[in-house]
Amino acid sequence: MKKISLLGATGSIGVQTLDIIREHPAEFKLVSLSAGRNLELVRKAVAEFQPEYVSVQERGDSDKLKAEFPGLKIGYGPTGLEEAAVYSNADILVNAVLGSVGLSPTLKAIEAGKTIAIANKETLVTAGHLVMEAAKKHGVPILPVDSEHSAIYQALQGERAKNIEQLILTASGGSFRDRTREELVGVTVSEALNHPNWSMGAKITIDSATMMNKGLEVIEAHWLFSMPYDQISVLLHKESIIHSMIEFHDSSIIAQLGTPDMRVPIQYALTYPDRLPLPSGKRLNLAEIGKLHFSQMDFDRFRCLKFAFDAGRAGGTMPTVLNAANEAAVAAFLEGRITFLQIEDLIEKMLDSHENILNPDLETIKAIDEKTRQDVSILIP
Repeated sequence: MKKISLLGATGSIGVQTLDIIREHPAEFKLVSLSAGRNLELVRKAVAEFQPEYVSVQERGDSDKLKAEFPGLKIGYGPTGLEEAAVYSNADILVNAVLGSVGLSPTLKAIEAGKTIAIANKETLVTAGHLVMEAAKKHGVPILPVDSEHSAIYQALQGERAKNIEQLILTASGGSFRDRTREELVGVTVSEALNHPNWSMGAKITIDSATMMNKGLEVIEAHWLFSMPYDQISVLLHKESIIHSMIEFHDSSIIAQLGTPDMRVPIQYALTYPDRLPLPSGKRLNLAEIGKLHFSQMDFDRFRCLKFAFDAGRAGGTMPTVLNAANEAAVAAFLEGRITFLQIEDLIEKMLDSHENILNPDLETIKAIDEKTRQDVSILIP
């Protein structure tokens, strides 16, 4: 039985991870979890899965839980998040928190020798060099949970990395994939949150609409698979059936296909190198689907994807700025303080004004992250 620490238990990936644990009680045990402010879901998770340790965002909420669950170990804030990540009885950490807050807990868990199932894009985007160096030093596997990276990971089984010609990430195009830039003027938050294929959290859905989500995944793929950016491409594939592909030197292409269900890559990360049935999953029926569609990515239409490639190639603190500016801008859009297209404008301004620092340490990354968010807030009325 694998014992699991789950960061971000009440978010989209966290809830689906709990589904997997629920379906396979003989295989998995939840021993530690963290959550934000959704106490109702935390209470339900504690009652059902009986973890040994729980961390929440606010001290007041932790006090409430202590009164309700007197035998439970409870923490809060950044310290509690790290304690949940490194909980001694856990074998594997599922990092499903949102944002760069997931970086420090991941590094602590690597130092503690935990296997990492990574669903937190920002950890590798902001500090991929530190994370992968630490994983190598401590002999810790980094298992991808994102559907695209899981697809590549699965397609690589039994293959040699030296034979790879390119990694091909697929992108649905998000909520506005069929609109021109002119048609994006004045789009609403509710329109942006209406993803055609996937059920995800608000921030990731907006990132999908701007194509920043794919840009972050490009940077992740660079670190996860030690692949130069010139050997990573993105293909628009509106059905989200092929989750990603690998082209080899001999012109062969291996793809991983499946229905748009995040529980599949989550479960694969938890069971690797084995597989388990997913009884509640929908089987893929290609005859029923009939056709799959693909088109080249337009970098002028999806400017955030170009920002990500450029920041990734520049390296240093540029990806940190990219991510922090995006998080701050998306939050402002969701709050109705800026327009959809202003997300791109703010990110571009932060990247253009930043003086890159190569090979940054953790403290430098944190400082740049904080400064970027402050600079974005100054530009927003």
